[in-house]
Amino acid sequence: MPDALDATPYDALLLLSFGGPEGPDDVIPFLENVTRGRGIPRERLKEVGEHYFLFGGVSPINHQNRALLDALRKDFADHGLNLPVHWGNRNWAPYLTDTLREMVADGRRRILVLATSAYASYSGCRQYRENLADSLATLQAEGLDLPKVDKIRHYFNHEGFVEPMVEGVLQSLADLPEDVRDGAHIAFSTHSIPVASADASGPVEDHGDGGAYVAQHLDVAKLIAEAVRERTGVDHPWQLVYQSRSGAPHIPWLEPDICDHLAERHAAGVPAVVIAPIGFVSDHMEVLYDLDTEARAKAEELGLPMRRSATVGADPRFAAAIRDLVLERAALERGQEVTPCALGALGASHDLCPVGCCPARAPHPAAAGADSPYA
Repeated sequence: MPDALDATPYDALLLLSFGGPEGPDDVIPFLENVTRGRGIPRERLKEVGEHYFLFGGVSPINHQNRALLDALRKDFADHGLNLPVHWGNRNWAPYLTDTLREMVADGRRRILVLATSAYASYSGCRQYRENLADSLATLQAEGLDLPKVDKIRHYFNHEGFVEPMVEGVLQSLADLPEDVRDGAHIAFSTHSIPVASADASGPVEDHGDGGAYVAQHLDVAKLIAEAVRERTGVDHPWQLVYQSRSGAPHIPWLEPDICDHLAERHAAGVPAVVIAPIGFVSDHMEVLYDLDTEARAKAEELGLPMRRSATVGADPRFAAAIRDLVLERAALERGQEVTPCALGALGASHDLCPVGCCPARAPHPAAAGADSPYA
């Protein structure tokens, strides 16, 4: 048996994700949860829901989270880490509040949270922290003793997150016809967000335009491109591109859009493209629709050979990275010195989100940060 690993002071890990419908009847209620408070008419939700209905009204994200749960539990058990893993969602069952209530009933007092978003941004970090604060407020109103909740740092540049994506790009390149393979362009794709939100994700004066959100993605893209060059001997040109824009047309969002980019690359004479969705942990609906459906249709229209590489998903190397991050944070909480795993130029992200980090559209309490009302 492996020696026991020490996660003290934590007594549980919470996998916190977005959630998704698991049948046609779930689609509109799910979208109402996602957009609550924004005043979006039901007819517009039905239009967006068509993306889900193309896949039987089922988002793959819950299935993928179950696979990640299994991978984490297996990795922890195999390596002697006695830490139960729970799962809660922001927008669909199992709901975060229900999961936290069950964890409190089970006696969990120090909870470490893994969000299924690797990068800094309001929607990728602070909004999850706001959801945690809302759930804790609900439990407090019910008279329950609140656990102390912390969040794992941004893991975009951890080797266990980067390496599976390198392998995915290599496999996609190998799958292209040999006569276009060496000339293939790599389009590293992530979710577009408003320019103002990107700039607020980390000081522009420190990170450049797009703040930490863009800088972190560029760092990962460079890591992958350099690894591909080292292993193939081919220096593939690459660019960071965006997908899944959903905001009002008059508000600037990060560009270029993936479909526009494919058209531009084709016009420039690029013989093939590999799309690498580095901004996503798993192949959920936005990957399946925006890349595997819309972007693929655009590539076929152009006659442009295209392959889409895999996301990290439940890769054992990612599960091992989470174990490493758990042990790193636990050691820091015990006052020990650690050497964090962080590839690239940016180094390890902060362990505690500072006051004012990735500010909300309107002020709202956020847990698991320096400004948490639940210390």
